[in-house]
Amino acid sequence: MSMKTCLIIGGGRGMGGATAREMHERGYRLALMSPSESCEVLAEELGGVAHRGRAEVAADTQAVFDLAMQSYGRIDACLIHVGGPPKGDLLEIDEAEWDRAHEMVLKPVIRMAKLLTPVMEAQGGGSIVNITTFSAFEPSLIFPTSSVYRVGVSSFTKLYSDRYGPANIRMNCLLPGFTDSLDLPQKYADMSALGRLGRAEEQARAAAFLLTDDSSYITGQSLRVDGGVTRAM
Repeated sequence: MSMKTCLIIGGGRGMGGATAREMHERGYRLALMSPSESCEVLAEELGGVAHRGRAEVAADTQAVFDLAMQSYGRIDACLIHVGGPPKGDLLEIDEAEWDRAHEMVLKPVIRMAKLLTPVMEAQGGGSIVNITTFSAFEPSLIFPTSSVYRVGVSSFTKLYSDRYGPANIRMNCLLPGFTDSLDLPQKYADMSALGRLGRAEEQARAAAFLLTDDSSYITGQSLRVDGGVTRAM
């Protein structure tokens, strides 16, 4: 069994929880964080460790990073999956909500990169995956703050991959479409070319592909796993 370690921000349920299970199946030891006790329950089930906290809170991301390092001494892969930022009519969203979206979506990626990079450099490499959204490159007025800040995550990802590729550290984005981990009406399933919602387990397999050496020559990319919702080629 591999002794590699995977840290999952947002690893209690949904896509993050499914990715934790997938990485466990691949032999990775786990450190999980989520806002509720779900990360603790899942970590106990899978033999990992957990810290309850929120991605936008610097003390929480520091704490789960410290827990992973204290428990395992290394971090080989990290998935960053944050909650949905504020919604609303474009110009009716006040500045505080835009600031909150920035803190929720972009800042955790930058913050975790600063923590992880020295560790991964010393180890000889690693992989970081940011879950964003299909609307990163086809902005939607349904998700205005998400559309704005998640494309910023893809831009940061590309810059990071350029800067730290020589250290064998990869960073990619996973862009899911409408997934069954959310309580969504049928109209969203109908938007897919496949006529259904994606399954959290399907997103987890794509995340695990990017997190592991299966994707060892892929970096700086934004992989759409949206069932054909977007139209760009």
